[in-house]
Amino acid sequence: MKDQTAKTGAEFSNLADARRTPAKPAATGQPLTHYHSFFSELLSWNNPRASAIAYSSIVALIFALRYLDIIRYFFKLTWMALGITVLAEVTGKAILGNGLASQLRPRKYYTISRETIDTAIGDVHELVNFFVIEAQRILFAENVPASTAAAVGAFLSYFLAKVVPYWGLALIGTTVLFLAPLIYTTNQELIDHYVKEGSDLLNSQTEQLRQVASKHTSQATEITKQYMGDYTAKAQMMLHRGGSASPEPASKPAPQSHVKETDFPEAPKQDFRSEEIGVKGVEEPLAA
Repeated sequence: MKDQTAKTGAEFSNLADARRTPAKPAATGQPLTHYHSFFSELLSWNNPRASAIAYSSIVALIFALRYLDIIRYFFKLTWMALGITVLAEVTGKAILGNGLASQLRPRKYYTISRETIDTAIGDVHELVNFFVIEAQRILFAENVPASTAAAVGAFLSYFLAKVVPYWGLALIGTTVLFLAPLIYTTNQELIDHYVKEGSDLLNSQTEQLRQVASKHTSQATEITKQYMGDYTAKAQMMLHRGGSASPEPASKPAPQSHVKETDFPEAPKQDFRSEEIGVKGVEEPLAA
C-alpha cells in the first residue's frame, strides 16, 4: 500500500513538473502556455496512476452534478455550521460567561497573500489562453488530424444531442479524450500500419485523379487553342477584305424616253436667207 502511494505521489510530481512552456511555438511564432505540456503529459498516460485518477475524478464530478443537488447541500451545510457556532457562542456566554466560538477563534484571521493571488491569476490567465489558442489552432487546421477529430466529434455530437442529455455528452467526450490516446499508445504499431496503408491508397488514387485531370485539361487547352486560332484567322481575313475593297456607288441606268423620232417634223435642209428690207424715209421740211 505504501509502495503504491509513493508511486502515485511520484507520478503527480512528474505531472506537476511537466508544466513548462513548450520549446516549439505555434505556427504564428507565438509561444504556447505551460498547460499545453501539462495536458499533453496527462493525456499521454506516461503517468498512468495520475491519468486514471484525473479521469475518475472528472467522471465522478459529472455524476455528482447530475444526481446530487450540490447547491442545496451547500446551503444546508452553511446554515448548519452557522447555527452550531451561534448556538455554541450563546450557550457558552449564558452558562460559562464566555462563548465557546470565541475560544476557537484564531488570534489572527487567515488571509491570502498577494503572491498567492498573483500566482492564481497567472494560472487562470494561462489556462484561458490555452483554450483560446487551441481553439484557433483547430479552427485554422494547424494540426490536421486534431482538426479532423474535432470536426467528427462536433458532427456526431450534433446528432447525439437529440437523444443524449448534455451530461451524457460530457461523459462521452471525457471518455474519448482520455481513452483514445491510451488505445493508440497500446496499439501504435498496428494503427500506424493501417494508417500508412490508407495514406498510400489515398495518395495513389489522388495521383491517378491528378493525371486524368491533367490529361483532360491539356486536351481541352489544345482544342481551345485550335478554335481560337481558326477564329483569329477568319477575323483577320474578314478585316483584310473589308479594308482593301471599298464599295463603289452603283450607277443608275439612264431613264428611257418613250418619245419616238418620227413624232417630230423633219427639219429643213436649206439655210435661211436674210431679206433686206429697205425703208425709204421722206424728209419733211422743218417748220419755220
